[in-house]
Amino acid sequence: MKPKVAFFDFASCEGCQLAILNCEDILLDILNLVNLVEFREALSEKAPRYDIAFVEGSIHRDEDIERLQNLRSRTTVLVALGACACNGNVQARSNFVAPAVNYEVIYGEEARNRVQVDADHWSLWSHTRVRPLDAVVKVDAYLRGCPVVPAEFLHLVKSVLHGTTPFFPPDAVCVECKKNGNECVLERGETCMGPITWGGCNSICVNNGYVCDGCRGTLPHANIDSHITLMREHNIKDEDIRNRYRLFLGAEPIGRGV
Repeated sequence: MKPKVAFFDFASCEGCQLAILNCEDILLDILNLVNLVEFREALSEKAPRYDIAFVEGSIHRDEDIERLQNLRSRTTVLVALGACACNGNVQARSNFVAPAVNYEVIYGEEARNRVQVDADHWSLWSHTRVRPLDAVVKVDAYLRGCPVVPAEFLHLVKSVLHGTTPFFPPDAVCVECKKNGNECVLERGETCMGPITWGGCNSICVNNGYVCDGCRGTLPHANIDSHITLMREHNIKDEDIRNRYRLFLGAEPIGRGV
């Protein structure tokens, strides 16, 4: 029988699922090898169990935890799909501000008079922090990026179908920048997370004149102290460094510690 594959989402823009659907050149070939049983963006069917579950989004609420644990109990291989699932993504910036403060910033001073009323039925009111999937359940594989890279998606699917562990080289984005002949962003006096960030994106942001935001998460061997020192040596302010670390990595220990 073909392996049963499903896609799920929590707090996210669902852009990674859209990136998968946009893989027209490989998607049909993959569908010949698997049985797609649940995917809210593509079909309405549901299934009780899955061989592979791709899960997008970060975890915010108690009900998210319960739902994710339930998915984990019905899944053989659980894959964290994209930056939200892998490392919390930009929504983890809310970890540094109390929910009441966020609420007032959005709705103004009148929010003070609505706090108690809304707290009774607004479930996000009581959330304490944004978490990646592996802070709640065991994750078997990671597809990093914002959004994910189609070639890595294909490699992971092939590996799982063959019963092998997908391997993604733990190289920094800087390696790809050098291969692509890019000028170092730090030399322009701008913050860059490339030295500590998982490669695999072909340094696409820097190729197009931007900086590396670190959306793919921190390398296991990353030297955070040296990276911060390097940016300071390029006259980058501590406030800018802190904001850059918290942009995508606010749910990671290093993002919380900077």
